[in-house]
Amino acid sequence: MAKLPITPFEKIIKENGGKRVAFSAGEALAEIIGEIAAEIARKSALFAEHAGRKTVVRKDVELARKNLKL
Repeated sequence: MAKLPITPFEKIIKENGGKRVAFSAGEALAEIIGEIAAEIARKSALFAEHAGRKTVVRKDVELARKNLKL
């Protein structure tokens, strides 16, 4: 899995009430979100394949998200 940049996740924490954010907190959030995104991507690809397509489309991603109950 590709490593995501930490700064945007630190910003998300601050925008949602965090006064100060440790680098490790941003790093942890990036890692968790990356894992969730990878799972959604895997399921999206399966849904596209099941539909007989090579291209993953928005509805595949949305269905994968629903399937994961997020």
